[in-house]
Amino acid sequence: MEMKKRALVSVSDKAGVVEFCRGLVECGFEIISTGGTASALEKAGIKVIGISEITGFPECLDGRVKTLHPNVHAGLLAMRSNPEHMAQLKKLNVNTIDIVCVNLYPFKATLAKGADFAECVENIDIGGPTMIRAAAKNYQDVAVIVDPKDYDKVLSELKAGGVTLQTKKYLQYKVFAHTAVYDSLISNYLASQLGITFPDEVTFAYEKAQDMRYGENPQQQAVFYNEQFTRKGSLSSAKQLWGKELSYNNINDANGALELLKEYGNTPAVVACKHANPCGVGTGKDVYEAYMRAYNSDPVSVFGGILAINGTVDAATATEINKIFIEIVMAPDYTKEALEILEQKKNIRLLQIADIAAKREATAYDMKKVYGGLLVQQYDESLIAGEDKKLFTTKAGVEKSTGANGGEKYAYGLGVVTDRAPSAEEIEALEFAWKVVKHTKSNAIVIGKAGRTTGIGMGQTNRIWAAQQAIAHAGAEAKGSVMASDAFFPFADCVEECVKAGITAIIQPGGSIRDRDSVEACNAAGIAMVFVGDRHFKH
Repeated sequence: MEMKKRALVSVSDKAGVVEFCRGLVECGFEIISTGGTASALEKAGIKVIGISEITGFPECLDGRVKTLHPNVHAGLLAMRSNPEHMAQLKKLNVNTIDIVCVNLYPFKATLAKGADFAECVENIDIGGPTMIRAAAKNYQDVAVIVDPKDYDKVLSELKAGGVTLQTKKYLQYKVFAHTAVYDSLISNYLASQLGITFPDEVTFAYEKAQDMRYGENPQQQAVFYNEQFTRKGSLSSAKQLWGKELSYNNINDANGALELLKEYGNTPAVVACKHANPCGVGTGKDVYEAYMRAYNSDPVSVFGGILAINGTVDAATATEINKIFIEIVMAPDYTKEALEILEQKKNIRLLQIADIAAKREATAYDMKKVYGGLLVQQYDESLIAGEDKKLFTTKAGVEKSTGANGGEKYAYGLGVVTDRAPSAEEIEALEFAWKVVKHTKSNAIVIGKAGRTTGIGMGQTNRIWAAQQAIAHAGAEAKGSVMASDAFFPFADCVEECVKAGITAIIQPGGSIRDRDSVEACNAAGIAMVFVGDRHFKH
């Protein structure tokens, strides 16, 4: 039995497949194909051997069984250098298959269009992964192509004498990367259907979006990967309208600004961010007022920063932005006039994120890579314990007991813990500052007034330094501001700083064994303080 050069071609993505198969025929290959691919090739005038002619068995079960047959897999897995393998093929009258060109059922596209469970399951490929894995295992004898981008390379090497071993190894790698991503999409979908949040074994699928010039520093190589499914309101859904490519640090910093912006919904808001920390945040009746409030919060730090805006950027706002150097502006839209103004700056990057205010999807994870492992958690979606805003006007209960050393011990509930409750204006300012401190690196203190920050202290190794930093940044604006702390006060020293600065109200989680010290210090100064329960560490 003389072995013929054969290629098995069965693809869901038919881009370029006709031209590829014409090239294979010119190189002396017979084409084996199935279903829709066979029809497309025959329509283009390419002679095709139907898969049933190879298997001697009809396609059945609505196409679920086509290639799962020894006549296919023996032809793929036989080692040409093994005389016993080749003798068995001749005895069984099985021809070798030297090239496999397969891409899999479109499970990702099926899922993305919102198909029901039955349709998603029907689009789980069985024969395709089995074939390409078999071919890839026998890489030294079989070239297996799963990516249309590799068609030209394979054809050029065939015409030059044959696909090189190095290319076959590369194609082998691509097969197992491809099936790993495919299986990851399926397993994560099935886990979501069962409500499994943290499975015992997990894989995540990403695809390369951008090679970067470098990472955090020039000596570090870096790349940006997108999740396989574009998340609404994320950088993966952004359309860049102007400027050079985003850097590693740009993307990291911009993500921090986006996460905070989502706290404000449809209220016109502007977040100015530097090194993934907010440096100025403002809301207002329109985008212009929100920007001016954000800018005036810290006009020094905003220089070279990133702006996230949840409304259309108009000419007036663009004119103000252009007065300083800004790395990136992200917004759902820009007026024509605004773009003309902003594009006068060569080094600014303009991103359009149409659904910028969209909330995160419930299936999204917050992940942090550590050396040798991966930390995975749910996103911090809460704001105030139970989202109960009545805490701002409800008097907290307090339990008094005797401590181990015989002294008095106090445990406070949630709500207003001081003699004075916050005013309506203070409540508005407290809510605003609490949203900002949630997205500021710990230890974090934010002071502000209704609709704007006045000072931010972040990333300190103790809370008093963060408080002093925020107050120092605010300067005279600290007087009449309120304070938010991402975690409890371990001592009364932060309150003492508030007294000196003229801060009138405080919001914090509560829960320290020394809460009473802070409460009494507030009462002595007439400061209102509210315990809201939820801590918002961010590391």
